[in-house]
Amino acid sequence: MPVLIAPDVRYHASWLEGSTEFDGANRDGAGPADWSLEELKDAQTFRRFVDALVNDALPESPRKPEHVPCTYLWIVEGGTFLGSLAIRHELNDFLLNEGGHIGYSVRPSARRRGHAAAALADALPMARDLGIPRVLLTCDENNAGSRATIEKNGGVCEDTRNGKRRYWINTV
Repeated sequence: MPVLIAPDVRYHASWLEGSTEFDGANRDGAGPADWSLEELKDAQTFRRFVDALVNDALPESPRKPEHVPCTYLWIVEGGTFLGSLAIRHELNDFLLNEGGHIGYSVRPSARRRGHAAAALADALPMARDLGIPRVLLTCDENNAGSRATIEKNGGVCEDTRNGKRRYWINTV
């Protein structure tokens, strides 16, 4: 059964395999795009990447001005990395209109098995524990799978902005 865990260097090989499946496509919830897949093949660089993901949850951690504190989690089953999920602790203008509090992605070979819906369900109490009583999730207007994932978890559509459907879910 898949679980959410903090990023962990033990998943290096599986993380690389899963990330390669995206073939350069956006991986929402995966972390900063400043790290190239090629450089993350190096074990020491991957360790720094994992440390950066874990530390990003701390308010005092350095980050780009347009970024907010974020708890990064990985969806894993056994020794296999299945995807990523990020809980953004607050909303800036971009996140309010297009990004939301929670973003997620599942590697292509693991899709259509309910992993995203289960991960989102597991993340909602974590968001509540972070002091977020109501989370915003967004998805592309034409992303039927993500819409279904959000709606399965109680998402109520508020509107669409810039091609993104915006949903709210109460965590309390």
